[in-house]
Amino acid sequence: MFDTFCFLLLLLFRFSLAQALTSPQDISALKAFKASIKPSSIPSWSCLASWDFTTDPCAIPRRTHFICGLTCSPDSARVTQITLDPAGYSGQLNPLVSQLTQLTTLDLSDNNFFGPIPSSITSLRSLQSLTLRSNSFSGSIPDSVATIKSLEYLDLSHNSLSGPLPKTLNSLSSLRRVDLSYNKFTGFLPKLPYNLLELALRGNYLSGYISKSTFDGLTQLEVVELSENSFTGTLQSWFFLLPSLQQVDLANNSFTRIEISKPPGGNSDLVAVNLGFNKIEGNVPANFSDYPLLSSLSLRYNRLRGAIPLEYSKKKSLRRLFLDGNFLIGKPPSEFFAGDTSVSGSLGDNCLQGCPGSSQLCIPSQKSYSVCKQAYGGKPRS
Repeated sequence: MFDTFCFLLLLLFRFSLAQALTSPQDISALKAFKASIKPSSIPSWSCLASWDFTTDPCAIPRRTHFICGLTCSPDSARVTQITLDPAGYSGQLNPLVSQLTQLTTLDLSDNNFFGPIPSSITSLRSLQSLTLRSNSFSGSIPDSVATIKSLEYLDLSHNSLSGPLPKTLNSLSSLRRVDLSYNKFTGFLPKLPYNLLELALRGNYLSGYISKSTFDGLTQLEVVELSENSFTGTLQSWFFLLPSLQQVDLANNSFTRIEISKPPGGNSDLVAVNLGFNKIEGNVPANFSDYPLLSSLSLRYNRLRGAIPLEYSKKKSLRRLFLDGNFLIGKPPSEFFAGDTSVSGSLGDNCLQGCPGSSQLCIPSQKSYSVCKQAYGGKPRS
């Protein structure tokens, strides 16, 4: 009888272990995380509403509690992911999140979190993906975030973060994609991580020149989106010769000149370039036609002069061309208006002659003669 009783106790003990495997430090971190969210912002149908700590967070099956929002390790001992639903949660990110030391993914996007990003987040040494997009986080990015060597994806876009970008950003050796768009960051671009594939910093207050040292060694960089900032000066030819570059959006800045060299050996992956709404002067760069895959080019609303390069009309890959809003003169290439043309876009609002009004490319209409005359200090030449 005694042996049977002991056996039953052992079974009960093992059953309780199976039901409560989550690390105590992870449980306390999850409790603190939920406690920092305003209860009134937790809908009854949401993931956080199911976080009921009368049961173990990693216990399986999850029929009524912890049904979503977190993922645990295979042995149910550690929390590895927090991915909240966009339910409108409002609150601050509790510093005790740093206790979740096996966390690989933290995604709080599309909610109403506010306040600073806690510096303790740098204790998450296994973190690979940090997504705080579309919240109301404020303050600066902690400099120590550069110590998270495992970080591969960083998305802090659409918040109210401010201050300069961390000078130690290039220490994130595993970082592949970063999106810090639509915040209030100021200052210059720091040195970027070598393994970066995509860089997005649209809609900030960044300024200064685009320096070669910032992009030095970035042989894998494919996408650069720096539109809606205050970058100035000359965009030099080395930029478009970055070996893996495919898409560039530098619209709505204050660049004054661009230098375009032919790609070495005629090889380049460049597909799309947007330099619209800057202050770029000089002639339209004919060398863009030497980029074999270039499909979309926008130089609209700058201060460009002279004729449209004939090479553009002979470029088979070109599908979208926007040169409107400049001071271009002469007759546009007739190939643009042939029946088999595949080019769309606009050549309007220039000083061109003979741009057919029946063509969509010629909308809007050209500038008045007086405006063009003033721009050229006399009669504009054909």
